[in-house]
Order: sequence, then structure tokens, then C-alpha cells
Amino acid sequence: MKTRPTVLYDVPGPRARRRNLLWTLLFLLALAAVLWWVVASLVDKNQLAWDKWAPFFTDARVWETYILPALKNTVIAAGLSMAIALPLGALLGIFRLSDHRAVRATAGTVVEFFRAIPVLILMLFADAAYSQFTGISPETRPLYAVVTGLVLYNASVLAEIVRAGILALPAGQTDAAKAIGMRKGQTMTYVLLPQSVTAMLPALVGQLVVIVKDTALGGAMLGFSELLASVRPMSANYGANTIACFTVVAVIFVVLNFALTTFASWLEGRLRRGRKSTGAVVGAEAVAELAVPGERPGPTDTTR
Repeated sequence: MKTRPTVLYDVPGPRARRRNLLWTLLFLLALAAVLWWVVASLVDKNQLAWDKWAPFFTDARVWETYILPALKNTVIAAGLSMAIALPLGALLGIFRLSDHRAVRATAGTVVEFFRAIPVLILMLFADAAYSQFTGISPETRPLYAVVTGLVLYNASVLAEIVRAGILALPAGQTDAAKAIGMRKGQTMTYVLLPQSVTAMLPALVGQLVVIVKDTALGGAMLGFSELLASVRPMSANYGANTIACFTVVAVIFVVLNFALTTFASWLEGRLRRGRKSTGAVVGAEAVAELAVPGERPGPTDTTR
């Protein structure tokens, strides 16, 4: 029986399959040994005892005092950052495709500058700037600093995603729009952006997930009361259950990001179905009308 050749690699023979199976078994054994060592260490440190985990199931105060307020702050910071970074990034990406050199160069400089600086440094600079030049109270300043850092960095990254998504479209899309008399702004608004959104959506969602996770940097360096920052007071008040606190916070982050990606997958499918079922077609009469401005061919005029 002939085997089908593959493009990326040759089909492994009997010896190669046995060798791959052996390496797989060795890897699984090593992974099991590491997991056993981790669990044994946690047991020795008394981190898996029920009294360490019980507060999350039996004491509502741990949720009302620590987790839910921290979750609220995380959602607020991430939501504000998304709401500002998405349109700002789209504008910067479009400006980078401008026909005007000054606009293109300015947008490119802004994008490359803020994309090259770590988001934590942007947060620290924003916090220092707000402290020196504004009257924002120390209680709310960490939120402003976190949102500012996230917006500046992620808007620059989103600008590159938008630019790459638009450039990935076939050049015929732009040529067809020009052929029927559409201006560049109309081409971008009605032709290029709607088609590129579906292609860009996975990358956009990935960057939004990064925004949610990077809110933890504000808690680590600026004293922002987000989810990760709630671990220390929880652990101090509930018997040094650090592993349990970190595990609960990690699960909450997973749930948040899973909900975000699930919504994005639903939206992507809806957009793809909408493109298949509601595509507009320009008729011959409309093309003739655009080709000869001011003249509308009659129903019996077949000379044009």
C-alpha cells in the first residue's frame, strides 16, 4: 500500500515511529515525575489542606472584601483600555496607509515609539506625570496610569494589526473601488475595513486578552487594587494560603479570557455568515451612471 507523500516532511518509517513513541513515553514519564514532585512539595508545605481552600467555599467575606472589588477594578481598567485603544489603534493604522507623507510619517513615529517601550515603563511614566502635573487623587491615580500605559502600548500594536489586515487584502479590491469612482475615504470605509475585520479578528482578540492580563502589572508596581494585588491581603488574613489564592485568581483570569475569546469566535462566525448572505452587487446601470456623471441611462437606452 502506497503512502501519500507530505509537503513538510517525509513519512516516518517503522524505526522512526518506534523512536517517536519512545520519546513520547519518556516525556510523559518525566512530566508525571515533575507533577508528583510538585504535589508532594505542596503536601509537605500543607498547602493542599482543606482549611487553606475552605474560605473560598464557606466564607462569603473573602469574595465580598477582596475578590469581587478587585475583579471590578480589573474589568474597569481592561474595559476602558479596550474602548480607547481599539478606535485609536484603527486610526493610527489607517493613518499609516495615508497618501500624505507627513501623516504617514507622524503615525509611524508614534506607533514605533510606543510599541518599543515596555508597557510597565509606560505605566510608571504616566503615574509620575499624573502626580507632578495633575490634581488626580492618589487613590484613583493608579487606575489612570494603568489605563494610559495600556492604551499607548496596545493602540500601537493594534495599529500594526489593522495595517497588516488591510494590506493583506487583494489589490483588486482597491482597483475595483477606484473604477466605480469611489474616493479613498469611501474605499477604506465601505470596502477595505469591512473585509479586513474578519481576517484581523483573531489577532485583535489576542491583543485584547493581553490587555486583560497586563492589568496585573499595575497591581505589582503601582498599588492598583486589581485581582493579582488581592492575593497578598487574602493570604495574610486566611492562614497563608498563598497557593490557593493564586489558583483562584488564575482561574478567574482564565474565565475572563475564555469568555472574551468565545464572544470573539461567535462574532467572527456571524460576520462570515453575514458576508456570505448580504453581499451587495453593483448593477450595470449604476456603473454607467457613475461613469457618466449627471446622466442616468433610461430603461430602453442600450447604447451605453
